[in-house]
Amino acid sequence: MRHDGLSLLDWGCVVIELKQAAYGYGGGALLEGMDLQLTQGSFYFLTGPSGAGKTTLLRLCYADLLPTGGSVEIFGKKSTDMTRDGVAAARQRMGVVHQDCEFLDHLPLEENIALPLTVAGRGMAAGNGDLAELMGWVGLTARKNALPPELSGGERQRAALARAVITDPDVIIADEPTGNIDWEMSQRLLQLLVELNRMGKTILVATHDLSLIRAAKSQISARVLRIAGGQLQSAGSEL
Repeated sequence: MRHDGLSLLDWGCVVIELKQAAYGYGGGALLEGMDLQLTQGSFYFLTGPSGAGKTTLLRLCYADLLPTGGSVEIFGKKSTDMTRDGVAAARQRMGVVHQDCEFLDHLPLEENIALPLTVAGRGMAAGNGDLAELMGWVGLTARKNALPPELSGGERQRAALARAVITDPDVIIADEPTGNIDWEMSQRLLQLLVELNRMGKTILVATHDLSLIRAAKSQISARVLRIAGGQLQSAGSEL
């Protein structure tokens, strides 16, 4: 992984901000009155019961969904004002780990993980050192030539995290990144996120795993948020 500073941002700079943000459909509100500032170098966990809207909140944060009320600002620009090219440019500065972990089935795992480099015009060779290191971090070196259909759910999840951080993004957003893996590997992936955070990366992780949260809070200053009843609350005192 590169250790060359904070890219275009400074410590404490607001990278994503929700101002009374709401999201609803079918005449009903799933989320409402959301106020949140994610600053450069911060680490947040997002918790809450299934169906509470954790994934929806994450999607608002990378403009996959647009708020139906209030606003979401990404790198200083309202998501509702961003063009398609603007959204694409913002996402090049973000690494996103989805729950569904979609890959191109005809490409070996190594090339799937390096795909964001190709999309960014840097080419796979540009990140060979980072790629090898990342595949070691997530325990997939021996599987680099495997095709996605040959991977287990846990292997796919680990590969998704490696793919999300291969471009050295400013912000990493992860939706249940340790949901299908054992505790030992969860700890390895947590250490990767902690190291990235110490380098100044902003981390937002949705998870049900309270043990993972406690492990992180013993190492870094991580804040914990909970979605309940469509509202965003601080949950730090409960952990």
